[in-house]
Amino acid sequence: MKELISVIAQGLVDHPEEVRVNVVEGEHAVVYELSVHPSDVGKVIGKQGRIAKAIRTVVTSAAVKETKRVNVEIVS
Repeated sequence: MKELISVIAQGLVDHPEEVRVNVVEGEHAVVYELSVHPSDVGKVIGKQGRIAKAIRTVVTSAAVKETKRVNVEIVS
């Protein structure tokens, strides 16, 4: 899942070498924190959050087999 988020984000940004995905696991959920270069945050979020929502949809669909909830957060 971490690799999936990383590949998607690297295709969107101008500085793909600065894409980082941190995994925070809890009892009932797994949170993937996506960190990008400050100038690329808008490209990952998109207009009205459409790209961020699409990334979350893809990751949620890919995580159907997992027993925990999956969240993607974009941090700067």
